[in-house]
Amino acid sequence: MDLTLAIFLLVYVAMGVGHMPGLRLDRTGAAMVGAMLLIATREISPAAAWASVDFRVLGLLFGLMTVSAAFVVSGFYDWVAVKVGNLRVGPKGLLAILIAVTAAMAALLNKDVVAVAMTPIFCSVCVERRLNPLPFLLAFCFAANFGSAATLLGSPQNMIVAETLELSFASFMAATALPAVLSLPLTWIVIVLFYRGRWRLSEETAPAGATAPAPQTPVEFDRGETIKTGLVTIAILAAFLFSDLPQMLVALMGASVLLISRRVASSNMLHHVNGDLLLLLFGLFVVNGALAATGLPEQVLHALRSVGLDLHNPPSMLVIMAVLSNIVGNNPSVMLVAPLIGGAHHPEALGAAIVLGTSFSSSIVVFGSIVGIVVAEECNKRGITLSFGEFARAGVPTSLLCLLMAAGWIYHLN
Repeated sequence: MDLTLAIFLLVYVAMGVGHMPGLRLDRTGAAMVGAMLLIATREISPAAAWASVDFRVLGLLFGLMTVSAAFVVSGFYDWVAVKVGNLRVGPKGLLAILIAVTAAMAALLNKDVVAVAMTPIFCSVCVERRLNPLPFLLAFCFAANFGSAATLLGSPQNMIVAETLELSFASFMAATALPAVLSLPLTWIVIVLFYRGRWRLSEETAPAGATAPAPQTPVEFDRGETIKTGLVTIAILAAFLFSDLPQMLVALMGASVLLISRRVASSNMLHHVNGDLLLLLFGLFVVNGALAATGLPEQVLHALRSVGLDLHNPPSMLVIMAVLSNIVGNNPSVMLVAPLIGGAHHPEALGAAIVLGTSFSSSIVVFGSIVGIVVAEECNKRGITLSFGEFARAGVPTSLLCLLMAAGWIYHLN
């Protein structure tokens, strides 16, 4: 048990810091090394390690990421980004449209893929229009995180929660969609107030001239492949809503249809599937499974209840997840509590608390989500200053307002 606990703690330290201190071992590497060490030292048997992995979540995530990747290679994301960025409206109107479009795409596809595909294009368009990219990129980041909470398709943590609490697509959406939608006007209000009078590029925010990379060339738009992917996506959503078929099987069937193509190489499509994320979740399933076998999680749960902190209580979980996700990250925090939340009396309310707590708190720190990391890295590449404080000044009030709204909603559900 001591070795299992030590490996578990080291892995989650890496989750929080972003890498194993003193080593060039990132989150995915730490999760996989931890899992392999636990198996190699016989702290968990190979059969038990295999059984601890929830392949329903991994299969569902892989299938949906493949669908989203098909939109990438068809040029759909770039086409949308360019169309939105070139709309001849004022900065405030453009901000509102950007927030709405980003949230919708994050909810129906995958927020991380949306961020990777669209951030460079939005950044290039802002620079070309001499607009300060910071309010638009921050809005994009916040809207992707908040909007993804509306459906179980939006992020891996949503899928984990839905599978753990046995929530259908419709019941999940009924519990989270309304607060996700209400978070969008709150985001617009905060950013408009914070950036009033600062909509245009200034000397401080402009890229460093010759050192800034050239604007990224959008992927050529393929109307036929986009229509095909759109039809498959609609079929998947219909199956989620109106059939009792396992969600993993539906997603994998849709992915199979898209991978079979005479025009697009499967290797090109699979290149855009986030294999690192799949390996990260795989490793964490094994690490968490090894810890669960020691009985320690049950002891911790009992101790928490003895001091009045019940993980089956939705308001408590909203606060816990908001704090925990900013320490170890969204996905690891959800996987950490997933073994402890089964058999909840109010699964919809508890699921909403976990999902909204992780999603709405993602704007407090710039590294609170993968989307925030993508935006920060893109700004850095282009010589645009997005400091920790700049992100937090807009993100903290936005997150706090959304979390307060979520608390009222969860009280209503509970």
